[in-house]
Amino acid sequence: MTRIAAEEYLDALAAHGIDHLFVNPGTDFAPIVEAYARAARTNRPVPKPMVIPHENCAVGMAHGYTMVTRKAQALMLHTNVGTANAINMLIDASRDRIPMLLTSGRTPFTESGAEGSRSAYIHWAQEMYDQAGMLREMVKWDYEMKRGDQAGTVVDRALEMANASPQGPVYLSLPREVLGETIGTAESNRGHRARPRPPEAASRDIDQLAAWIAAARNPMIITGMLGRDPQDSVVLARLAERYALPVVPFNTRYFALSTNHPMFFGSAPGPLLKDADLVIVFETDVPWIPNKEAPGPNAKVVQIGEDPLHTRLPMRGFPSDLTITATCLSVLEALEPALAGRSTHHVDERRMRLTGLSGSLRKTWREEVERAGNANTISLPWLNHCLRDIIDADSIVISEYSFRQEYCPLDTPGSLFGISSAGGLGWGFPASLGAKLASPEKMVLSVLGDGAYMFANPTACHYVAQMQNLPVLTVIYNNALYGAVRRATLDMYATGVASEADGRFLADLPAPAFEKIVAVHDGHGERVERPADLPAALKRAANAVRGGQQALVNVICP
Repeated sequence: MTRIAAEEYLDALAAHGIDHLFVNPGTDFAPIVEAYARAARTNRPVPKPMVIPHENCAVGMAHGYTMVTRKAQALMLHTNVGTANAINMLIDASRDRIPMLLTSGRTPFTESGAEGSRSAYIHWAQEMYDQAGMLREMVKWDYEMKRGDQAGTVVDRALEMANASPQGPVYLSLPREVLGETIGTAESNRGHRARPRPPEAASRDIDQLAAWIAAARNPMIITGMLGRDPQDSVVLARLAERYALPVVPFNTRYFALSTNHPMFFGSAPGPLLKDADLVIVFETDVPWIPNKEAPGPNAKVVQIGEDPLHTRLPMRGFPSDLTITATCLSVLEALEPALAGRSTHHVDERRMRLTGLSGSLRKTWREEVERAGNANTISLPWLNHCLRDIIDADSIVISEYSFRQEYCPLDTPGSLFGISSAGGLGWGFPASLGAKLASPEKMVLSVLGDGAYMFANPTACHYVAQMQNLPVLTVIYNNALYGAVRRATLDMYATGVASEADGRFLADLPAPAFEKIVAVHDGHGERVERPADLPAALKRAANAVRGGQQALVNVICP
């Protein structure tokens, strides 16, 4: 047989170590289907195709797989309409700097005369003047493949861009005629295209930061994406313990520090921020909310990250007295020897003071749980507290609601993943499927709000869990409410007319029996309304998942 460009495309993906091609196919996929059929006949290694019945689910799964393995994956969607469906999850992936190759077919551009010319009614209306234009702001690079013999080098270029620091998604459109072109033997220089090293801090910046830490009386560390590399957390734990540096993972997207570490100070910077004389910000786009709290005018602020200015955010005005372009790990590892040679006069006094404050905070968290357990209805502290009985050291927690380590301690680096700061709802459920695909031996738990569950196109997600044998546990914090809408209303109009109805206008979200949806897909479903019933229900669900059955617990939290 002659060789077609789609074969070279799949071969190039495999050469880059792509494990899966997540697809939601359409009429543009014929050359890809043929290429897979030919690969099966010849036993050529190609990425495993994963047919996903909704584009948001496909992108969320790729995101989840990559955040666990740290390996970029590839997707292919159907022309403009499939791409449009995926943009919500693409925004999350972009803000989270997840490397992925997002591709979609381009409707045939020839009306006749070519292999793959238009052959269906939709092929006219699905053509756009600029298909990539609708997502260009959310990707690092975009291109349309022009010739079949480009397939290998186009993939090389796309993935070197996706994986270069700071990482992120890229987009490639694939016309049907081009994928179906007959090509000759392709040559590639991918073995001679070395990826640039991630940035490391200049020695003078490390020296300056070490000097400020040594002199500070009230330093603090705020993290956001620190922990993406689990080794970040290991080194941070050593430094924080040795030098009594309190850590606040604020709106964290990754596990930064064990809850049981003496320098873990919860998820809100407020209690420490106002008195801090040195604020060290690691990979955090929004380290505090300026119209609610801020460090004092004399505090020094250090911003650290692979893109410490967060250049893809149109407006961001946080101060910085020292801005370091570097990975978290390189800075933390360089700080250890830099601090070891310095006199740190305030460490012992600070440790005693922080130990008292930590004890007070932990007492407050325990009291909140005790009150919640004795209440008539289930609340967030009680739900989080009950989760601790089903989570072990090998569990993975995906949070698209307010999972709080204060109430459910975690100790394992790489065990927690939170929604991107973009807040595109519907991410958590498919991300948990991707995480399970990456770690089939682990229990994967997603904690979702009721709105987040519905935005995930749950029937598509439950279908994938069933058909791909990916048993995950989904726990829904169901307050039948768009909580963010209500909070925003009350923030702006605390004494306004809307406050008379507790800000619930346009926020109420009456919810159906979600536990019945999972049952249709041969899953285990339960509804829980009383605090006393929650621990046993969660244990039954966790046992079902560990036995190979997906499960959902619909927790009613009025």
